[in-house]
Amino acid sequence: MITFKQIRYALAVAKTLHFKKAADQCAISQSALSTALAEMEKQLGYVVFERDNKKVLITPVGHRMLEKARQVKLLVDDIHKLADQQRRPLGSRLAIGMIPTVGPYLLPILLPALAADYPDLALEVEEAQSLELLEQLRNGELDTAILALPFQHEGLLAFSFWKENFYFVTRADDELAGRKRVRAGELAPSRLMLLKEGHCLKDHALAACRLPEAAAHGLQATSLPTLVQMVAGRMGSTLVPEMALAQLVEPNPDLVAIPLAEPGPHRELALLVRPNYPGLQDIEQLRERLTRALSDALG
Repeated sequence: MITFKQIRYALAVAKTLHFKKAADQCAISQSALSTALAEMEKQLGYVVFERDNKKVLITPVGHRMLEKARQVKLLVDDIHKLADQQRRPLGSRLAIGMIPTVGPYLLPILLPALAADYPDLALEVEEAQSLELLEQLRNGELDTAILALPFQHEGLLAFSFWKENFYFVTRADDELAGRKRVRAGELAPSRLMLLKEGHCLKDHALAACRLPEAAAHGLQATSLPTLVQMVAGRMGSTLVPEMALAQLVEPNPDLVAIPLAEPGPHRELALLVRPNYPGLQDIEQLRERLTRALSDALG
């Protein structure tokens, strides 16, 4: 009979496609991992991994086996998680994922609140784009993930905790800088800089302005701080969510942030979780604390 340890080793190799990296991830020697997996394949009666000195390939039957293995690991992890529910709320480990347009601006608000209210919480934060976070969440690598909606998340529960609007960010000497609000029709699409493909903020910004994909300016960036620096360098203008203004815009006297006069909210933040996740009460508790922390900080 194969063991759960062998399943864990196999999943590590499947993720890294590298025996040495997988061994390091599992905190064992490469030879021990190779021996364990060879014994697993012997018991299964088929090859899961084709390997040579340069690469690791997963066989067709190996792909099917690994999919089952992921389900087994998820169930075992959830069994262990049940023990945490006997402790006080948010009193153990919680692995949470955040998209890059949320994490840097939410964490300074959230972490002090969690440290004060839940001193036993061991928070692990993973930052990645939405699709990667959803994959990790479904595989059980994350307990929950914070995404900006709307975004397709079939099979997962969404606990909304915050809604916000976008602000038009430009230089203080721009002709629109004196406006109290700016309508999408007043923006120059050729000067509007947004994030690169793969960032949901780009899609939400275009939707808020009712602009087609082709309307985005040719200049793009991989992060909001870079976009704002490009605005400061007279390369164009951009749109920034409310929670990022204090870090990105307010410290720079050359920049102004003007509310976008389009029906909002322009994006909704939510905690996503698996329906059968045993710590749903913790997620509810976290949602409540997130909402209060953001309300106190942003009003």
